[in-house]
Order: sequence, then structure tokens, then C-alpha cells
Amino acid sequence: SMIDVEDMVVVDTPDALLVCPRGSSQKVKDVVSALKDEKDERVQLHQTVYRPWGSYTILENSERHKIKNIIVLPHKKLSLQMHHHRSEHWVVVEGMACVENNGEKYFLRQGESTFIKAGISHRVSNPGKLPLEIIEVQLGEYVGEDDIVRFDDEYGRHE
Repeated sequence: SMIDVEDMVVVDTPDALLVCPRGSSQKVKDVVSALKDEKDERVQLHQTVYRPWGSYTILENSERHKIKNIIVLPHKKLSLQMHHHRSEHWVVVEGMACVENNGEKYFLRQGESTFIKAGISHRVSNPGKLPLEIIEVQLGEYVGEDDIVRFDDEYGRHE
């Protein structure tokens, strides 16, 4: 709540908070333009991002780490991929995960976890009938969404 504030615009979404005088609300375009010039991924990606295999929600983000809640729909899989600049820790919250990690395939159940080193090909899929939920912790010198090389993707996406 706000006290003794008049003629202000307040917009609160999961992605951003805007508070400004009503007459200044058109300056939002200037902020978005500046973010675009800086190639800030927040211009393109929202806190929750939907993909053909499910969705992910960014819970926390800094220059050197990112924490995501990932939902993989039943019988869906992510692309076989690799990241140059980050490693990933996966913890299964609910469901069962089939993990491909550097050519090895294994299953993880609720409470189990795995580690994916930077530079290693990997994939997660959901072999079950219920949604798979994973917490992913990315660590590295760069955790941008564009640090991805796709080797195999059933949805036709490439690097």
C-alpha cells in the first residue's frame, strides 16, 4: 500500500514494478528502448516462459547464477544441449526425470539430484504420466539464455 500519494500509476506484475506520476507513464517506452539497446533479455523473456515441452519460471537471477522452477509435461523432453559458460544442478521436486548426461542415461525421483558440468551435452525428459517439476540452479561466468548449443531438438529449434 501507499500513503499520501496522489495521481500516481502503480503497476505490479511478477516481471516488474512501475511507480511513476501519471503524466510520466509514456516514458516506459524509453526504459524498454534502453533495455533493448543493452540487449537485456528481460525485454524478450518474462518471469515465466512457455516452451513446447512445458515451462520455466525464473525464481532468482544475478550475473553469475540463476534459479529456475522447470515443469516438463508428460512424455515431453528438452533438446539435447550444451552450455559453454555455466554448470547446472537439477533437483527433482515432483515426478520422475530421465536424464542424459554426457552420454549416460539415468532416472531421478523426488528429492534426488544431479550435476551437469559446463561443456557437457545433456537433456532431461519426463517419461511419466504426471508433470515433472525440477529446481535448476545455474552457476557460471554467464547465465544468459543465449548460451545454448542444441544438438537434437524435436521442436525444430537451433542455436
